[in-house]
Amino acid sequence: MALHFDSEEYANRLQRLTARMREEKLDAMLLFAQESMYWLTGYDTFGYCFFQTLVVKADGSMVLMTRSADLRQARHTSNIEKIEVWIDRVNADPTMDLKNLLSDLDLLGCRIGVEYDTHGLTGRNARLLDNQLQSFGEIVDASALVSRLRLIKSPAEIAYVERAAALSDEALDAALPLIVPGGDEAAILAALQNAVLAGGGDYAANEFVIGSGADALLCRSKSGRRRLDASDQLSLQWAGVSARYHAPMMRTAVIGEPSNRHRELYSACREAMQAMEMVLRPGNTFGTVFETFARIVDERGLARNRLNSCGYSVGARFAPSWMDPQMFLMGNPQEIEPNMSLFVHTIILDSDSGTAMTLGQTYLTTTDTPKALSRYGLDFIEV
Repeated sequence: MALHFDSEEYANRLQRLTARMREEKLDAMLLFAQESMYWLTGYDTFGYCFFQTLVVKADGSMVLMTRSADLRQARHTSNIEKIEVWIDRVNADPTMDLKNLLSDLDLLGCRIGVEYDTHGLTGRNARLLDNQLQSFGEIVDASALVSRLRLIKSPAEIAYVERAAALSDEALDAALPLIVPGGDEAAILAALQNAVLAGGGDYAANEFVIGSGADALLCRSKSGRRRLDASDQLSLQWAGVSARYHAPMMRTAVIGEPSNRHRELYSACREAMQAMEMVLRPGNTFGTVFETFARIVDERGLARNRLNSCGYSVGARFAPSWMDPQMFLMGNPQEIEPNMSLFVHTIILDSDSGTAMTLGQTYLTTTDTPKALSRYGLDFIEV
């Protein structure tokens, strides 16, 4: 088996999950989020684009229902012992096979939690699932149960997060010499990705973001590349990835003489980052972090130039996004605890002047001061 953790680690995760299930009075869980399956069993695949689910009973027993293409994948990458295959065919309804499996597992009439809020369960399949199970038992939305358990990282997980962060730094090492007048976005992007893969890392759960000129104000990837002008700006967002664990970073580099607006926005970004570091510790909440960010940026008259979030939890994730559900948003009551890996960012975008500025890096929370996982500081990048 290609497992990244020892049996004791997986046993502890299962114990935590079943304890929480008992608290929620759940007789079983239907896990559809691939990161939930990976965290619990090591199961590693992109087959979640089709219908599959891991049934976990409160007694700790598990059954995976998947397609034939993922049978060997599950056997090789996970500790799952029982695997059921539903048959691909025209007009197949695998939720009917799932209902039969749940009946065989003596779950008729039971309280069953479902991970609805995941890319691993499409809207169509969710409708089929609800149609099959509406009279089978008490079906409840338990989408947040496992993701909350994954917030706190074990020492073994932290080792992967720290390796991912080292790969993020190595990626920036490789990209910086290419960020020059005439530099090719394609070459810069290739250098970022090559450093991660050559360092033994994985593909990230979402595409790296690269944009220069007007495209530096975009927060998402897009098709098409350009070369840098003698006076330009380049925004980058990337992540080192190790055993699916992510450590994102974000920077805007200025090519040529920075404008006064660039320096003004950078000053706001840095002040906000440093202030958020001060509250990124136990006793505060995710909402506290956002409110700190918003207060500083808004006091500088930049309220309409900021976003409505300033980061999120990160860990082991699968496409299409490396973002965990827990985000730094207004009023988020999620408490900050030690051993969380959190990506904190400031993004300030001035469409009127066409000016972008971003700063972001991954932190590990402790009992007190958070640990920045990058050896790069928050210095302004100008070339």
